[in-house]
Amino acid sequence: MSPTSPPLSTILPPLICGTATFNTQYNPDPYALPTTAIVHEALSLGVRAFDTSPYYGPAEDLLGAALHTPFVHENFPRRDYFLLTKVGRISGEEFDYSAKWVRHSVQRSLERLHTSYLDVVYCHDVEFVSPAEVLEAVRELRRIRDETGVIKYVGISGYPVSTLAARAELVLEATGEPLDIVMSYANYTLQNTQLASTGLPRLEAAGVDLVPNASVLGMGLLRRKGVPVGAQGDFHPSPQELRLAIQAASKWSDDQDIQDKRIEKVAIRWALENWMREGASVGSTGDPASGIPWTREKVEKSGGIKLGVSVMGVSNLDELHETMRVWRSILDGRDNGEKTALCAGRSTDDRMWSLQRQEQVATLAQGIRASLGEWLDFTWPSPPPGFVNKRSAPDVPAQLPTPAASPDQLSKPVKLDESTSDQKYIGELGNVPP
Repeated sequence: MSPTSPPLSTILPPLICGTATFNTQYNPDPYALPTTAIVHEALSLGVRAFDTSPYYGPAEDLLGAALHTPFVHENFPRRDYFLLTKVGRISGEEFDYSAKWVRHSVQRSLERLHTSYLDVVYCHDVEFVSPAEVLEAVRELRRIRDETGVIKYVGISGYPVSTLAARAELVLEATGEPLDIVMSYANYTLQNTQLASTGLPRLEAAGVDLVPNASVLGMGLLRRKGVPVGAQGDFHPSPQELRLAIQAASKWSDDQDIQDKRIEKVAIRWALENWMREGASVGSTGDPASGIPWTREKVEKSGGIKLGVSVMGVSNLDELHETMRVWRSILDGRDNGEKTALCAGRSTDDRMWSLQRQEQVATLAQGIRASLGEWLDFTWPSPPPGFVNKRSAPDVPAQLPTPAASPDQLSKPVKLDESTSDQKYIGELGNVPP
């Protein structure tokens, strides 16, 4: 079994703020987003975990700039929040899972995020490389974990559920140690629930401790206005026929005589609420962010069992506030939810509203899923047919410039601390490339 202690499932919060939205895939100009305000407000609302990746353009830099501010330093010690990042994916068509690149990527993430350690490091999108490459990267991450302590937990992420399960099984068989965490995206949504139906039995059998569900809107597929189009154009891999089926389902939902019937509202609550329950066996008892002001919580205080872990990305403060409103309403509707609501300054009426909303969402979700017909549980190929990894040599590219804090007034831009130079981690991580 894993030597990591304590188990990640006992400490990681069940709600994680994702930063894939701090990227040109989802937004025309991520530097124009109020990223510092989002991060500060998330922390103030009780969010205690942030997921990012070097692949997400400037996301690591923007998150690091938001965290490296007087507001965070004075109110949120580093031990009070979790940072999850990734290695291996460089661009859409370029991957490097070599030990040399893994060391470089970890060092770079430590610098960008202004931290002395990373709580979780995933191998990013493992379906794009060979099983042997995944093993090499996992072994190197664990070596860094064991010899330096700058990584606490190691996992993998990706899209095809069967591939995630196969790689988890391989890691256990080849190393005798299960993965701490496996993150799946767009596989537990209104349109596709294969993570629960086919993924969980194999991942649990492979000893995986925790399985977060990311991208509950299927990378923006489940929206009334269609997939997001940022500065990179239409990046979404879904076929046109699936998009049309989603739009037809969205129109069906709009025609129902139920409040808050937009497909994205239904999809978000349905996935968060149902994964909280269905993913509990590979969930967490960490701080649930139920709204008790400035209090570090444990799930035992709001129901007593593990909660399935979800990753939610936002692009502005309104989306953050709506996400937290929905999340807390879901908590209010759980067993012992009335006590949670009262402790957080809400009322018994909030619990009753939550239970009523559960019924409304269940009705709408049933109709939406029925209208999808043959497209229910459809998955697109990943990697796409004909994919070739364009990475030919592990040369280290020039880093993106460290951005100033995003355009808000919560804190002043902070210059990169000279103490986090490349040299600091060379001795710790091994032979890091220049």
